Amino acid sequence: MGLISWIAIGLIAGLLARLIMPPTGPGGLLVAAILGVAGASIGGFLAGILGGTGTTGFNAWSLPAAILGAVALLFSYELVIRRTS
Repeated sequence: MGLISWIAIGLIAGLLARLIMPPTGPGGLLVAAILGVAGASIGGFLAGILGGTGTTGFNAWSLPAAILGAVALLFSYELVIRRTS
């Protein structure tokens, strides 16, 4: 169930992160969803290292960690796209 919950939370986090950071370059909802899944993984991993529970399922701590990871990844993606354009 861990992998499925990471993917589901990542999809939600990616879409919410796209609302927080509107796109300035290419990439739509599919890119946001993929980056959201990756961001949820990174956010959950970092939260686990820092002593939190990480992304362990649908709970109060998983979604904020996933959203922060997704926002950070979307921000990095926007920086890379802006520099290469």
